[in-house]
Amino acid sequence: MNELSQFYYLAHIFISLVGGILLLAIYYNIRLRFQHILVEEDQRRVDHGLLFLSLALFIWVLAGSWSLIFSASLGAESLAFQLGTYVFSIINNMFLLLAIYYFHDAPSFIYKNQQNVKIIICIIVVVSLITLLISWLYPSSSLYGINVIALPDVLLSAFLSYLLVVSLYRTFMHRGLVSVALISVLVVALIFMSQLPQVFISLDFLLGDHLIKLIAKTSLIFLFLVLATTWVIQLANTPKQNEMQLSFVDWSLIKLSIPSKNINDLLVDFGSKTTQYRNLLKFGIRRKLANYEHQCIEVGLGGEIRNQTYITRIIDNINEIADLGMEQRLDRKDLFTFIGDGQYRLRILSEHITIEEALLNEFLASPDHEDYAQLCS
Repeated sequence: MNELSQFYYLAHIFISLVGGILLLAIYYNIRLRFQHILVEEDQRRVDHGLLFLSLALFIWVLAGSWSLIFSASLGAESLAFQLGTYVFSIINNMFLLLAIYYFHDAPSFIYKNQQNVKIIICIIVVVSLITLLISWLYPSSSLYGINVIALPDVLLSAFLSYLLVVSLYRTFMHRGLVSVALISVLVVALIFMSQLPQVFISLDFLLGDHLIKLIAKTSLIFLFLVLATTWVIQLANTPKQNEMQLSFVDWSLIKLSIPSKNINDLLVDFGSKTTQYRNLLKFGIRRKLANYEHQCIEVGLGGEIRNQTYITRIIDNINEIADLGMEQRLDRKDLFTFIGDGQYRLRILSEHITIEEALLNEFLASPDHEDYAQLCS
């Protein structure tokens, strides 16, 4: 191994190790300081996203150590060495996938969707088996200038890169960090581009390859640290369940109190936005009167509420109608808890929700709400 490669692997190991330790330290500090928010009632909403991100970085450490130690003894072009490298890459992709599962702004087909995640993990296992099969069928590992054994891993990385781009971009845009959102797209693109020389032998340029990888991976670790910081800020600004109060005063009219955001007895008139008001009322009735098993509403295709945007519109309408400032503005997580598999529930405790009796009776008397009448009987 030449000195350039030794420098790259040592830098790669050190940067990944420090990044992994920092993310792990932030994760455990969050667990300690915000346990009352992360664990609510009997539904555990412990977010392991940072934990899996740190594990992904530790896999980078192991992969770098593997390359530094065994590339000389096994030979960088040997099948055993390359196979070990691709196995580490596949494990890294699996941890990144598990981290994205907890990203609030990840694509809906993966965000806290256990069934789809299990399917994708099975695909990762299949990719690993395909890699082993290809290494057995094509021991030379090169065909028409293409490193065949690297193809399954790169295709999997392309899918993970798409998930990372969407998740990071949406997350940073949602939190008002436009420049960071744009940088995240560039960084993930560089991460994927740095893997192409593993497949196309003609693109292999040692100095450029190492430089792009080092810049991209270091930048991605910086993005993860920014992500962790924004998560801490979000948790710190999340109101406690037992301090919020919600009253349904009349049709289209609610009264909301969240002392930590300096919102006290705020009257919000939804006016003509009846769909959003009815959806919020449905959540309030289920949380207030239904038994624990029926307090959630399924959101998505085939669910009672067809799209998550309807929940977002409830929050946006409250912020807009009440003209709340930046420090008072509500986030979806302030009022709603995502249980998993498309199930949402109002965060406010049932004893802090009041519904005007005539309004409730009128709602339950509607032929379209017979199921609610049964739930509340």
